[in-house]
Parts: sequence; C-alpha cells; structure tokens
Amino acid sequence: MLYGMAQTSLEVGRELHAQLGRILAAPVLGVDSDPLSLVRAARGVQDQADDLLTTAVHQARESGCTWQEIGDVLGVTRQAAFQRYGKPIDPRTGAAMPTDPLPGAGKLAQAIIDDLVHSRWAAIRSRFDPTMTERLTEEGLAEAWAHIIGLAGAYQGRGETDAARAADFTTTNTPLAFEAGDFIARITFRDDQTIAGLFILDADNC
Repeated sequence: MLYGMAQTSLEVGRELHAQLGRILAAPVLGVDSDPLSLVRAARGVQDQADDLLTTAVHQARESGCTWQEIGDVLGVTRQAAFQRYGKPIDPRTGAAMPTDPLPGAGKLAQAIIDDLVHSRWAAIRSRFDPTMTERLTEEGLAEAWAHIIGLAGAYQGRGETDAARAADFTTTNTPLAFEAGDFIARITFRDDQTIAGLFILDADNC
C-alpha cells in the first residue's frame, strides 16, 4: 500500500502499530491456523514501515532538513538518501524525473555477470548500446576479465545486486568475490535494457 503526502507520518505510524499488534497477538489468540499468514502479515508490516519512512523523509525535507542530516540518521550518504527518496526535476523538461529503477535490473546484471564468468563475450556485447558497441570489442571484454583474474584469482561468487536510477539510466552494483580480493560489478542500463556502462571496480575504492 502506498501513502500520499496527505497522510501524515502519525497516521501511518498508528496504522502500522495496530497491524503489528494484531501480528503479535495472533499466536496467543489462535486467530489463524495458516502457518504462512504470519509471513504475509509481516511482509505487509514491512511495506507499511517503508511507507512510513518515505513519508517521514518527505516531511523532514518540507521542514527544511538537509539531505546530509537525513542521510546521517539513515546511516547513508546524502547522495544515497536523495537517490532513494528525492524527487529530482529534469532540467530538460521541468517535469519530475522517474526514480524507480528499471524493472528486473538486478536479474539482468546477474545474467551479464554469469556471461562474464563463462566467457560468453558475444552474448554480453549483443546487449551493448551503440556507444558501448563502438568502444568495446569481445577481445576487450576478455582482456578486462583476465586482468581481474590476474589480480585476485579465481571467481568464487556474487552477492545481492543493488539498483538505483539517475535520470535516464539505472545503475546496478553487485559484489563479486574472488579467491584473493573483492570487486564490484557496476552495470548501467538504458530503459530498453541495453548496456550503457560496464565496470569491474575494486570494492575497497568504491
């Protein structure tokens, strides 16, 4: 459920508190015998908590709080806070920019990483936008991956992918583990799912 700005954080908080109370009381009262009902209810509380946080951040901004102050409370940088909750205005049109990442960006990134691991250079390059196609060959891809292996040893696995949108692009960051080092696969997508950027970065410098 999404809440408009007309609904205050106090109202959202009250509804969340009531829902949490029902979840905690259910096992004691034997209200529902379905073992998955608690999972569904907890997921609903999580969604409402996210809505509450979004509402609170917007109200903090309206009250004059800076993104730095909000980021400090959330334990992230001011840019990360803005990317998650901000409402950027497109200077080209004056309209609000979309802020939701490209749907399925995480799975796209993971598929590309799997192609890297299995040396499927042509499959990766087939996803490039025109600029990337012009600048990076299959041989260049292979050389770059070999360089990472030379630095950190054999590939061992990947972590969870984070995705964030900025203007016309969605950028994903996926932790990569090698036998002697950690890196980040940073892949930028256009809305047509083509690749506009592909980098393997040292995790210590990100």
